[in-house]
Amino acid sequence: MLYTPTPAELRGIQLTELDILIEIDRICRKHNIGYSLNGGTMLGAVRHKGFIPWDDDIDVFFLRPEYEKFRKVLKNELGNEFYFQDMQHTPGYRWGYGKLRMKNTLFVRENQEDMPYEQGIFVDLFVGDFIPNSLAGRAVYSSVGFAFRKALWAEIGKRTAVGFEKFVYEKLSLLPVESVKYDYCRFIKTFCAKKTDWVREMTFPMRNKDFGFPAKWMEQGKEYEFEGHKFFGYANTEGYLWLKFGDYMKLPPESERKVHPISKLKLPERYENLEI
Repeated sequence: MLYTPTPAELRGIQLTELDILIEIDRICRKHNIGYSLNGGTMLGAVRHKGFIPWDDDIDVFFLRPEYEKFRKVLKNELGNEFYFQDMQHTPGYRWGYGKLRMKNTLFVRENQEDMPYEQGIFVDLFVGDFIPNSLAGRAVYSSVGFAFRKALWAEIGKRTAVGFEKFVYEKLSLLPVESVKYDYCRFIKTFCAKKTDWVREMTFPMRNKDFGFPAKWMEQGKEYEFEGHKFFGYANTEGYLWLKFGDYMKLPPESERKVHPISKLKLPERYENLEI
């Protein structure tokens, strides 16, 4: 059964994610690790100086070398309220990017109720991998990323898709997920290790015709205000937002202002009885 958060609960989700983001920023500043706000979070910082009012998630972006530094320091740095998940260290985890979650919370997305790992409120940690400079090469890498993404999604897709797509997901779900993850990690280490002029999030869909972004855009740039705090954005935030959203300062119609469908929610006690 789907659950629609009340406005107060939505604000509680946002504030919990903000607490996680503050922890990410603390660790990155201490260890000189580059990161940037990403996606709708970057847009929210520019357009609203905080969350897009109806948004229910926070996205952070690392270039691969910075992400690996971040993962290494978490063991000794991460506060007791939080836990980290990624495909290398979390059994059953099916995403090509990491998540930092808040303990003693729940935020279960629709159709992910059977995933065999904890699902607390989280911040997505996206990773930019280096891809070929040529358009043809980037198109090939886009196809590779698409294949891995569908194979990883298959366990959910076989329950939610219909027709031929459902059939494909049913066949893909027969692939041992640990083998898929191993092959994905091996591909990244083998073919994305050399620094190039272009990057992309390999297992996340991209809708621009360039199949990626210029790497120099995605480096850490200046600080932006977000919910009364300062966090880092991209070196070319304007270029990124135009490519990703088009006229990004224009609000979308109300029919497109949607949150992710969820089936379970538990907020931290400090945010359970918010008044807004």
